[in-house]
Amino acid sequence: MDDFRSLRILDTFKALFIKLDIDYPVMRRILQVKLTLDERRVPSIFNGEVKKEGSIYLKTLALYAFYGLILIPFIILGENYMFQMSLVFGVILFILMTSMISDFSTVLLDLRDKSILNTKPISRKTINAAKIIHVIIYMSFITSAFVAIPFAVGLFTKGIGFSLIFLVEIIIVNIFVVVLTAILYLLVLRFFDGERLKDIINYVQILLSVGIVIGYQILLRSFDLATIDVEYVFSWWHLFIPALWYGAPFEMLLHQQFSTPMIVFSSLAICVPLISFYLYNRVMPSFERNLQKLMTETGSNKKKWAGIDSFFSKIMCRRKEEQIFYRFASKMMTQEREFKLRVYPALGLSILLPALFVFNDLRMYSLSEVSNGKTYFALYFCNLMIPGVIHMLKFSGTYKGSWIYRSTPIQYISSIYSATLKAFFVKLYIPIFLINSVIFIWLFSPRIIPEIVLILLVAVVQIILTYRMINNEGYPFSQSYEFAQEQQTANNLLLFLITGLFVVGHFIALSIPLGIYIYMMILLVIIVLGWRVTFPKK
Repeated sequence: MDDFRSLRILDTFKALFIKLDIDYPVMRRILQVKLTLDERRVPSIFNGEVKKEGSIYLKTLALYAFYGLILIPFIILGENYMFQMSLVFGVILFILMTSMISDFSTVLLDLRDKSILNTKPISRKTINAAKIIHVIIYMSFITSAFVAIPFAVGLFTKGIGFSLIFLVEIIIVNIFVVVLTAILYLLVLRFFDGERLKDIINYVQILLSVGIVIGYQILLRSFDLATIDVEYVFSWWHLFIPALWYGAPFEMLLHQQFSTPMIVFSSLAICVPLISFYLYNRVMPSFERNLQKLMTETGSNKKKWAGIDSFFSKIMCRRKEEQIFYRFASKMMTQEREFKLRVYPALGLSILLPALFVFNDLRMYSLSEVSNGKTYFALYFCNLMIPGVIHMLKFSGTYKGSWIYRSTPIQYISSIYSATLKAFFVKLYIPIFLINSVIFIWLFSPRIIPEIVLILLVAVVQIILTYRMINNEGYPFSQSYEFAQEQQTANNLLLFLITGLFVVGHFIALSIPLGIYIYMMILLVIIVLGWRVTFPKK
């Protein structure tokens, strides 16, 4: 096995692990095996030391480095560190938490090694340390890629003192994110078991993704932006916004602002992660015991949805064969946890983003002014989820069962694809679109109903275009999630731009008499012809 660079760096802390009564040689060997196994997942974001050309992991790190460029303006523009660095750490926390939720929860909740390690004379503390260090190693890779360029910019523009504070806080934030996620899962594991527990973990991850966006909006509203000179005004509820904790040490140490709020925030930045880590270490045995619940099956009853799926399958699909695949796709989308973990956070954001745009307008204008405007165009944010979700329809955790497609006498192969897209439209897109539509009709009056119908037709056109561009090879749910990240960024960006073109078309239609209805007829023709060409009856 390779002697990974990350393990050689870890060796410098060997004395600390020994002092904590951790069997360091054994922990190192466990990590070496885990890293080697991770390296064999091709491609995967867990490939910490992949050497082969074109590694998806390296491309992912490059993408994180590119995203990190957005931090640079906040660092170099001015010296209002409380404002600037709170925003910087708000973005960093957002990136780390979403990465932890989407990519590393499977590692934190991994049970595959228990049957081997639990039969060996290895202390529980050593096994637990290996688990958390395993996650931290990869979180460190992502963090390093994301903040490397901003850190270098800060070093050259703000000096060594600024950079040292930045480095220490980055380390603390990584520990805080990992431990916070683990403790949250422990609370869930404490009260639920089996299938219900797995569902709740999915929903917790989804709510966290949405909550992070809401928290970022709250962070922006913690500052008085009414003037050019941004002023921070303390309120008691700011104590619950971690991003402010990490902005305070810069203000306190670099500007000598030793006010009570700055001291309290700085103390929280250090003490909360350390206390959390201590609690995590104490409750880890309980966490491991409760993880056993993930291996139990409670046989939760899903039959109540079968009748609903059967009803909609008859409405949406004319052929019996297509109805069967519709019900199959519906069950996969609502019952497969890995699919929900990867897709449902995007659905939550599709509900949240349109509302945030309206809320921002309401801060500046009255309700009557907003209701007479065109902020309802924010409904197009619902359509931004289409490329990502349709791309994920190719993948499944039980992809090996896809042999059933080839062994079944299917009359119309196109029925498989068309039924899956119809199930996505009815099960995932329509509920979100209806929730937003009801809210927007209440805010903007029924006058926008024709335009809501227009946006819905645009969504159907985008579904057809997206399928033809990125999802027209292989059967639905027939590939491993290991390949889910492969070369989709460019296609998704192009499809996002196509959404923008539809928005431009909508604006043009508003400037023409009866333009909305002409636009609807054009879209209907595209839908009918596009569907027949894409899914021929053969």
